[in-house]
Amino acid sequence: MTTTTLMPPPSMSLPQPPRTIAAGAAGATKAYGKGENAVLALDHIDVGFEAGRFTAIMGPSGSGKSTLMHCVAGLDEVSSGSVFIGDRDLTTLSDRKLTKLRRDRVGFVFQAFNLVPTLTALENITLPMDLAGRKADAVWLERIVATVGLGHRLGHRPSELSGGQQQRVAVARALAGQPEIIFADEPTGNLDSRSGAEILAFMRQAVREMHQTIVMVTHDPTAASYADRVVFLVDGRIVDEIHGPTTASVMDRMKHLTAATAAGRP
Repeated sequence: MTTTTLMPPPSMSLPQPPRTIAAGAAGATKAYGKGENAVLALDHIDVGFEAGRFTAIMGPSGSGKSTLMHCVAGLDEVSSGSVFIGDRDLTTLSDRKLTKLRRDRVGFVFQAFNLVPTLTALENITLPMDLAGRKADAVWLERIVATVGLGHRLGHRPSELSGGQQQRVAVARALAGQPEIIFADEPTGNLDSRSGAEILAFMRQAVREMHQTIVMVTHDPTAASYADRVVFLVDGRIVDEIHGPTTASVMDRMKHLTAATAAGRP
């Protein structure tokens, strides 16, 4: 008896398996102050950031985008609701366990490079692992160094590097520990356009080739165009998203949101 394997006709596509959610929020609210003076930075947000994807968070000034990232990353606390990384609800963790989770499972890149001035580039890259008492994976570290393109500058201190080179070191540091997710807050904000483009291309490459997960806050439509998905916030609420963004599509959406916000209707 011959067994025949049925294949879908060319016009049919098999359903894609759901992507793993690397981090996110469920009913997350963040309020500063109390009573009539309270400011609601996040308003019952539900969002998931997919593993192996590059997500950008955008919105007008004061929309809550940095607050959202800081809460999901465990750098700030929500007032209610939950935030999670993998299967861990951060709101249930003690300070000690939260610190350990951030150290072992999360990478950070900020607008200020946050490099230790007395350490070399290589020492800055391996610093989080050194502090955790973990030895760097030599093969992975070599790949990171080769990708970041600073092999000839690893012995230099931050003061001997350009701004773009310092941010490359910061991104390499975030990647070196093989974190589950990297959070980047305006990572190109202090860079010229050429250096910024190089950093964004490196982050895009880390997602595509190293299967890294990156969540980036930015106000720059061109920076957002490097992402797989852009999430838009207004007044602490997610109001829209774009998949496969371009600079033009992000600019158009931001113009609409800015006009709608000014008119009082997001």
